[in-house]
Amino acid sequence: MRPLPGAGQSDRPEALARWRPVRDKSAMTKSRLEAFSDGVIAIIITIMVLELKVPHSADLAALRPLVPELLSYVLSFAFVGIYWNNHHHTLHASRLVNGPVLWANLHLLFWLSLVPFVTGWMGENQFARVPVALYGAVLLMCGIAYSILLRCLIALHGADSTLAHVIGRDRKGNVSIALYGAAIPLAFVSEWIAIAIYIVVSVMWLVPDRRIERVLKE
Repeated sequence: MRPLPGAGQSDRPEALARWRPVRDKSAMTKSRLEAFSDGVIAIIITIMVLELKVPHSADLAALRPLVPELLSYVLSFAFVGIYWNNHHHTLHASRLVNGPVLWANLHLLFWLSLVPFVTGWMGENQFARVPVALYGAVLLMCGIAYSILLRCLIALHGADSTLAHVIGRDRKGNVSIALYGAAIPLAFVSEWIAIAIYIVVSVMWLVPDRRIERVLKE
């Protein structure tokens, strides 16, 4: 192998060390994961608002047929915003990422990317039972995917880490998954019961969770 330009025999090992790739996969930083996730979530929100049809009339009555779509958009915007908020706080309490964390994060983004589709279908069909049930199924899978992401991060950082201490048993997340699971069959009994459950879950998560911020300040 030819020596590196400007490097003598004495400093050759140090020069090669600078060019040697990092082999410890657990040492991957989280910056690219955060940037990629933020970009995908921003695109999801943009797609949802672009799905709203602009009325051709200039009077307020023209907005009346769009009320179901607007309500669906508001509900989904709240859900996506909640996931972005909690995702941000979770990674703020994390130091590193690894392969399982990257795949778990992609799994979460996959289900979040389906939110614009089920939002539009539910609003377009004025909260019909099947679209409402499918909407709940996507929310359920988002909740499960986020729980998997948390478990992967805790496994990486250790049971004694700040992240594990803050998340604990994740009771709020488990309750949310249970409510989503109950809302899906209830949508075929009454779509409004399912919608009410979705709203309850969103309100439950809209209450700011200061645990991560409080622990990091200590």
